Amino acid sequence: MNFHLKNIPQRTTQPRTHGLTVVIDKGLSLAETRNLLSAASPYVDMVKLAYGTPLLTLGLKEKIKLYQQHNVTVFLGGIFFEAFVARNQFAAYLSFLQDYGISCTEVSDGSITITQAEKCGYIETLSKYGTVLSEVGSKDKDHKQVTPPYRWIEIINTELNAGASYVVAEGRESGTYGIYRDTAEVREGLIQEILTKIPGEKMIWEAPQKDQQLFFIKTGGANVNLANIEPQDVIPLETMRLGLRSDTFHQYLSNAGITG
Repeated sequence: MNFHLKNIPQRTTQPRTHGLTVVIDKGLSLAETRNLLSAASPYVDMVKLAYGTPLLTLGLKEKIKLYQQHNVTVFLGGIFFEAFVARNQFAAYLSFLQDYGISCTEVSDGSITITQAEKCGYIETLSKYGTVLSEVGSKDKDHKQVTPPYRWIEIINTELNAGASYVVAEGRESGTYGIYRDTAEVREGLIQEILTKIPGEKMIWEAPQKDQQLFFIKTGGANVNLANIEPQDVIPLETMRLGLRSDTFHQYLSNAGITG
């Protein structure tokens, strides 16, 4: 920060293990990547190369190295993993990781049908190569069959035990899926139930919308793990974490006995 201000919550420092801000990269150019890092690199911990963009992005190796030079972990979105698995090209997926120097991956099953045992097998294999993020919640397709909280907890524990370093709670880029109702409202009861059994530091909440980010900051504090953050929202999110935005302005002042 450019100035010391009292009663600012203590943020974890890079390289963080919690308090993560995970940015979604939908195909940023090298120039856009440099701009993001020049403005906000201290507040970006991980970047997800979304969808199938790694196959289409020009200068991909250079972009990955640029992120890594700024201590930002790059990983491939779950749909990219699924695209290889659906085509029986998992070995090629492993080669892609090696060729591009990527040591973090996301395992999901939102677009393919595999058993949890199969999913855990992929998690276990990939955990030997580096960090694995396991995405949970994708089976609540179109909200036609809502997974009950106890089942979320069972799945999360199973996938952590298989070798996942973090579990990503599905919200998608729209914030109207998985841990959210189709109105973008947070399924608060589900979140509270999960947090009674799972350490918050192990959960990464997809929260693309401001009100969703606010809910998790109020629930989990300044160092909650948040994902699907748009590049232009990194610094606004950090101000909300620190009580420097109207939504959380009084949160830390009241804790310190200050009124304003």
